[in-house]
Amino acid sequence: MDTSVIFPVMPADPADAVPFAELVARGDLSRLWQGQSLTIETHQMFAYLAGMGFRLPFGTAVTLMPLRHPMEAAAQGRSLARLTGRRVTLGIGPGSPDFVASLRGDPYESPRAACADYLRQVRGFLGERQADGARGEGAEERAGGERRGKVSESGRSASGMPALDHPGVDLGLGVLRPALARLAGEVADVAISWMTPPGYLARDLVPALHRGARAAGRPVPRLVTVVHVAVARPGRDPRQLAFAAARAHLGAPHYTDMLKRAGLRVHPSQPYLNARALVDSGTFVYGTPPEVAAALAAYDRAGVDEVVLNPAGVGLTHGWPAALEDLTELAAGIRLARSGVIA
Repeated sequence: MDTSVIFPVMPADPADAVPFAELVARGDLSRLWQGQSLTIETHQMFAYLAGMGFRLPFGTAVTLMPLRHPMEAAAQGRSLARLTGRRVTLGIGPGSPDFVASLRGDPYESPRAACADYLRQVRGFLGERQADGARGEGAEERAGGERRGKVSESGRSASGMPALDHPGVDLGLGVLRPALARLAGEVADVAISWMTPPGYLARDLVPALHRGARAAGRPVPRLVTVVHVAVARPGRDPRQLAFAAARAHLGAPHYTDMLKRAGLRVHPSQPYLNARALVDSGTFVYGTPPEVAAALAAYDRAGVDEVVLNPAGVGLTHGWPAALEDLTELAAGIRLARSGVIA
């Protein structure tokens, strides 16, 4: 299982993301992720970093479909692949029904059907064939190779996209519940979950992902999971950290429904109590670096291919230098645990 990091807020200054890119560049972590940003736009942030010389594996977790036509999404993804010289993971998601309605006038009649259509359109604009799977990509990239060859389009495709050589774009789908996990198995290269406990992944999402892949006759997509983490230190309250990190998600019905399915006692009207449930269940991972490493190993056993460390709680509460200190210690602790130095 690879270990990566997400820059977890919408940046006002691109320099804020540079220390996170440095963690990946020096080999501490595998990939740099960012979600949807409405301040400095996500793809432009990554392009800024690439222009600074950070030719890293980047991933979006996730950008929202209503904000971008599929042709534009394809153009952004392959542009980043060309700028970085690395395969890009282009993760997309439908957004909440209220958000979709605010942009389109109505929510999607069927989010599943909308996601399927969007991903197929993006793949068509990219000019790529159906995915052949991308499990274990990070390790091979770090070894200096690309899992698949460069994508080269000759002339102009039927979609109207002009030719552009690039290392390739892996299409990801944000999944919280089994319906979209099964769809990811059918049409995506990567399934991306957020705040999903390992037991729930193993019991509900991973089997759905496999069912979708079998039904479509294709390999199982790579599974990426974003996990809130913090190092235990004097003066820190993990429940306050969890509330700071996940307050918006903990008040969202689709997230609380997922957490209920996972066995947590949560309700969208009680985000602070929901934060306590995250900590008490271990979904918000808090402890010493060896304790965090041991907790993250459960995601590996559940079938996760890449775990993404989310330091938002510490960053928003104690500042980003403190969050980066956590990430450095956690990366070292995880390496030691995997080498067998720490049980």
